[in-house]
Amino acid sequence: MKLPPLITGRLIRRYKRFLADVELDSGEVVTAHCANPGSMMGLNAPGIPVWLSVSDDPKRKLRYSWKLAEIDFGWCGPQLVSIDTGHPNTLAEEAILAGLIAPLAGYGTVRREVRYGRNSRIDLLLSGGDETGSQRPDCYVEVKNVHLMRQPGLAEFPDSVTSRGAKHLEELGDMVEAGHRAVMLFVVQMAAERFAIASDIDSAYGKALERAMARGVEVLVHVCMMATDRIVLAGSIPFGDAGAPVSPAAADARK
Repeated sequence: MKLPPLITGRLIRRYKRFLADVELDSGEVVTAHCANPGSMMGLNAPGIPVWLSVSDDPKRKLRYSWKLAEIDFGWCGPQLVSIDTGHPNTLAEEAILAGLIAPLAGYGTVRREVRYGRNSRIDLLLSGGDETGSQRPDCYVEVKNVHLMRQPGLAEFPDSVTSRGAKHLEELGDMVEAGHRAVMLFVVQMAAERFAIASDIDSAYGKALERAMARGVEVLVHVCMMATDRIVLAGSIPFGDAGAPVSPAAADARK
């Protein structure tokens, strides 16, 4: 996924969930839209380097949008992190269409925001056969953004309580029982070596995921290769125990 041209600055503060004050490198202070409803734990410290996009659309209330931050998690040096929760759906769709996620290859059609369940919309609905005519059950793919890292190399989700996320897991399980396929895809918008559920932050979500997996919902976790001009969904990482040690062995491969 290509990013628009970005300008740099330093974060002053993030507030009211969707607003951030930033001092640009020019010295000008601007207010940027922050497309992230979560707590952004570890990503909103004053003074961190940030990257903003700029819009010339006169209809927009805020000209600037916060896209990236540079964070040193004490693992592989300072690294770029995308704070925009709107990115993962596009990243996932591009990767699926390009055949980069093997378990999700072989479908003829990818649709976004399709109504299903109890007044919900699935992020991606995969349907139809491939060029050989092979048919598969429809696949419901829920996509979640991941950018929490409290232990070096270990990505975690969620960074705040998400009752909506637990509801989606229940509905994915319903789709499996109805004869479809359902996948929970976690997109890690930073370098990481392993993934875990932050059950200490939201124990209900952790239990909901366990129930969903027991019902046949599949879990995939992919990290992103980050740059200031593009983000690419890359390889998978294991879903492991948050208490286990993590080595930085995979960090260099993702720089």
